[in-house]
Amino acid sequence: MSNKEIFSRTFGFSVRRFFFSILSFIAAAAICLIGFLIGEKVLQKGLLGLGIGAIIGLIFLIIVLRYIAYSCKAAQIAMMTQGVVTGELPDDVIGEGKRVVKSRFKTVAVFFAVTGVIRGIFNQLGNAITKLGDRVGGDTGRGIGSAISAVISVIVAYLCDCCLGWVFYRSDIGSARATCEGAVLFFKHGKTFAKNMGRVFGLGLLSLLVIGGVFGGLFYFIGLQFQSVFADLALVIQEVAAESEGNVPQFLMTAEGLTIAAATIGGLIIWSIIHGSFLRPFVLTGVLRNYMEAGIADIPTEDSFRFLDSKSKKFRKLHESLA
Repeated sequence: MSNKEIFSRTFGFSVRRFFFSILSFIAAAAICLIGFLIGEKVLQKGLLGLGIGAIIGLIFLIIVLRYIAYSCKAAQIAMMTQGVVTGELPDDVIGEGKRVVKSRFKTVAVFFAVTGVIRGIFNQLGNAITKLGDRVGGDTGRGIGSAISAVISVIVAYLCDCCLGWVFYRSDIGSARATCEGAVLFFKHGKTFAKNMGRVFGLGLLSLLVIGGVFGGLFYFIGLQFQSVFADLALVIQEVAAESEGNVPQFLMTAEGLTIAAATIGGLIIWSIIHGSFLRPFVLTGVLRNYMEAGIADIPTEDSFRFLDSKSKKFRKLHESLA
């Protein structure tokens, strides 16, 4: 099956993730609004209520998106992996994806803990680069280091998805060992995956400019219709900044600045939902194919594990726990 065929056959998961994410963020936004209204009416402190609502909304999103929406994403990756490895997909792709995730639920749950370690390995690398840039070039060096760390974060996100695919493929071994194998694969075949990075970052930047720009502009236009609300909120922020003597950005103390900030955040949220639901899975199919082909042709051994042991204390600790 071609990448396009696999993506089209698993497209139903993307649609479900899109609507689920939209509904989740609408619910979170409603919680923030309710918090603001209660704070304004009861305590005459709308900003405080908004802050409390934002915290509750964030907790809601973390729980919902992490533990519920993830199962949909995992099912899509499981079916993508099957399509790449076997060249076939069942008629009921959605049902089979759910069945695979359910049958391997403990594996997917453990995967969260293991990928936390894998992320830690790469975060160590990113932090080291940032600190090196700090020493070399002050603010400029720090900025370059931070940019590289951001790039590493994107790569790590794809790596974790590929690792999950590898965990589904290697169903005959423990998930922790399978995920370690996945990390080793990335290091051993980095050049193979590098050819996908142009598409990863190119499409990501393009979609950010187009989707984020369009929806950011739309939200800005909508925000202009509620300038009195933003003006009142700006006054509250001014009062809070004066009382706390905090370093509140100047542009957040004006209705115009708040409108732009809100529109930007809204645009980024919609972009992340659309890009994560539709465009990213399309790119992931190609990355996953290269990843699986490289892994199947050269399954990591203990010698490969020992190589990565010398590069990361966290990986070595995880490797030792498998014994």
